[in-house]
Amino acid sequence: MLRSLYDRLLQIAAHPHALPWLAAVSFAESSVFPIPPDVLLIPMILARRDRTFIYATICLVASVLGGLLGYAIGHWGFEAVGRPVLTFYGYADAIGQFERAFAEYGWWIIVLKGATPIPYKLVTIASGAASFDLVEFTTASILSRGIRFYAVALLLWWFGPPIRRFVEERLGMVALVSTIVLVGGFVIVRYIF
Repeated sequence: MLRSLYDRLLQIAAHPHALPWLAAVSFAESSVFPIPPDVLLIPMILARRDRTFIYATICLVASVLGGLLGYAIGHWGFEAVGRPVLTFYGYADAIGQFERAFAEYGWWIIVLKGATPIPYKLVTIASGAASFDLVEFTTASILSRGIRFYAVALLLWWFGPPIRRFVEERLGMVALVSTIVLVGGFVIVRYIF
C-alpha cells in the first residue's frame, strides 16, 4: 500500500496540475490545513529536479500569502476561526503567552518557528491576534519560509538521485520517520510551547 501511495505521489508530481495543487496546499497549510506542502514538494522535486527552485518559490510565495490569511484570521476573525484552529492544536488558552512573547521576541519567533516542523498556522494566527506589525510579520515570514523550502529544495537538488534511491529502498522507514517528525511537531506545540 505504501509503495502504491508513493508511486501515486510521483505521478501527481509529474502531472500538469501539480503546480496549482502545490500552491494550494502551501497556501492552506499556512492558515488552516494540517498537512505540510512537503508531501507534494518532495516527490515533485524527485520527479523533476530541473524544476526544483521553481517548486520552492511556489511554496514560498503561496505560504507567505497563506500566512497573511492566517494573520487576518487571527486579527479580525480570532473568535470565529482562529480560536477553533488553535483549539484543534491544543493552543487555545495560550494566546496571552503569545502576546507577551511577541511583544519581546516577535520577529524571532516567526523566523524560528516558520522554519521548523511546528505548524506555521499557529504562528500566523497568533501574530494576527497579537496585532504584530504586519510589515515585520511579512518580512519574517519570507525569511523563515524561504529558509524552510529552499533548504529542502537545495538538499534534494544536490543529493537528488541518491536520496530518491534511499527513499525508494527504505520507503517504510522514511514514512515512519516523516510521521514521527510531523506528530512530534504537534506534540511539541501541545506540551512544550
